[in-house]
Amino acid sequence: MDTFIDRNLADSQEEHSSTLLTFDELQSRSLSLSVRATALVFEDPVSRRLLEQIERIAPSDATVLIIGETGTGKELVARHIHSLSKRSHNVFGALNCAALSENLIESELFGHEKGSFTGALTSKEGWFQTANKGSLFLDEVGDLPFAMQAKLLRVLQEREVVKVGSRQPVPVDVRIIAATNVNLEEAVAASHFRADLYYRFNVATIQLSPLRERPRDILPLARHFLKIYGDRLGYSEVKLSPATELTLLNYDWPGNIRELENAVHRALLVCPGNRLRPEDFKLSGVRISEHGPSVSTSSLESALQRLYEQAPPKLFEILEETVIRVAFEYCEKNQVQTARLLDISRNVLRHKLGFYGMLPNTPKKLVDSYHDAEA
Repeated sequence: MDTFIDRNLADSQEEHSSTLLTFDELQSRSLSLSVRATALVFEDPVSRRLLEQIERIAPSDATVLIIGETGTGKELVARHIHSLSKRSHNVFGALNCAALSENLIESELFGHEKGSFTGALTSKEGWFQTANKGSLFLDEVGDLPFAMQAKLLRVLQEREVVKVGSRQPVPVDVRIIAATNVNLEEAVAASHFRADLYYRFNVATIQLSPLRERPRDILPLARHFLKIYGDRLGYSEVKLSPATELTLLNYDWPGNIRELENAVHRALLVCPGNRLRPEDFKLSGVRISEHGPSVSTSSLESALQRLYEQAPPKLFEILEETVIRVAFEYCEKNQVQTARLLDISRNVLRHKLGFYGMLPNTPKKLVDSYHDAEA
């Protein structure tokens, strides 16, 4: 399952080459991980220091904690650490801790015996056994349920797992590479994350800067995505105009590398010629600004006045649901980006999404429980 590629990206406009890490997009979509960057380049001085840190940490067997915003390339860094380690010829496993329910995550991590729960028709190994002698990447580890944190801590301490429905411990030898986009120190202080598990993870910490803080990576990445999607669409010799390059450099990229990739792909689809123009990118969305975005409220106030005149029942719920639904769709149903856009915590957002039935595969009885809690 390891589709990691490490090569040099030769840029004709530069005298040197940049290390480029890529992850195949088609393979990426087939995995149950969060929206991620499919490429990472080390052109900016900030990124070069990051690469030096990775190369120092990788050969050891130390547990690694990767911290960074969504779309900054955390999984690519984890795969590169694995590829540079003595475990590189063994399995690299990857699991999104936020994508599975509390009932499923224990089985996914530790495995289960036949008949241990409804639907367990056969015995199954968990990721710890599958990745034995290799590396296991736990994405969004900050979202692990509190009860599961204790079980994971025990596995890390004892180096053995017990399958669901079994009492027989199985020895495992796995290097853990964890990633999070939340502040675990704050989570520990708020009693949302175990301090002892945090200390276990926080042996070697790698901080990934957002794309806006490593601007020299922007154009090499844009040219990479331009070639990838240009080849797929059959467009040859499409380039960025000088004005477009300036536009890309001046944009804040709140969605980081993933947003840049989508923007290049979208621009290629609408571009009428062989040069991408600034207007092809439609970069008029949310920007990160010291003073916040400038919002015109006149049209919003007019729409609210009309609603107040109609006085429909549960007006506040209608307004709140509409705001959350539109933001969720705008962010392509990425909870982290939606929470950031609305300036609320992810826990509050998840509660609201459940309340309004917007979480995928949410059982009706769970939606009803959200409403009971609100009442």
